Amino acid sequence: MELRDCDCFVAVAEELHFSRAAERLGMAQPPLSQRIRALEEELGARLFSRTSRSVALTPAGEAFLREARLVLGAARRAGETARRVGQGLAGRLTVGFVNPAMDAFLSEALAKFRRDAPEVALTLREMGTREQVAALAAGRLDVGFVRRAGQDFPGVVLTVVAREPYVLAVPAGHALARARRVALGELDGLPMVLPPREQAPALLAAIEAALARAGARVAPMQEAASKFTMVSLVAAGVGLAFLPASVRVWRRAGVVFRELGPGLPEVELAAAVAAGREHAAAARLVRLAAGAQ
Repeated sequence: MELRDCDCFVAVAEELHFSRAAERLGMAQPPLSQRIRALEEELGARLFSRTSRSVALTPAGEAFLREARLVLGAARRAGETARRVGQGLAGRLTVGFVNPAMDAFLSEALAKFRRDAPEVALTLREMGTREQVAALAAGRLDVGFVRRAGQDFPGVVLTVVAREPYVLAVPAGHALARARRVALGELDGLPMVLPPREQAPALLAAIEAALARAGARVAPMQEAASKFTMVSLVAAGVGLAFLPASVRVWRRAGVVFRELGPGLPEVELAAAVAAGREHAAAARLVRLAAGAQ
């Protein structure tokens, strides 16, 4: 039995007239009659009582009509669901992100995504870049938003969606807080708050190289895994910190942000997806993220 058999049967059952049912189905009457006879033979039951003047459902036909309508309704719903998932308007989406991405563009993109695709069940996970790459490879994430520091990852396609400069977080009472712009050379020997090396080796290497080119020595530093902790340590006077410019959306008493002279690379934030894995909702969110700049 095919879905088309149910479609043909329901048309005849509702019209109770083979010619009208054939016209409704866009087919000739003889093939329709043949199809109904073949269906009855397959089921081993008569579905219609036919006379020269009328067509009526048998008790078996009435029972089959109820079930056939359910089958056709389920098929229509399945098709509509598949179309909506294929358009990125339904289904599930698991998103990983580093916090700078949320500040820079992702919160705005997510608001638009929720408005455009409210049927998509969203799961958001704040994760480091390397954690996201591993989760993408394992199929635990559909899309990640990562910090890119020149590195590439096998099996992952990266699309840069935002670039922003670093700013210097300075304790409000520090001498550099009075400057509008701070050159990297002015940081020679000053204590810094930086992310742990195992968490961001490429970033730390880029910072150390930039300071060295400016003739500045990296002083003994305090490590902090999150930018919120880094800002709090700056407020406590522990040291200075390089942070993405989007950190300015957060206000912290005792901390000021100052522009930096040239030397540091820009912060690159990229969308990451597993190579060869299509996900329409993920692609929709990436497009919105790229447009949020």
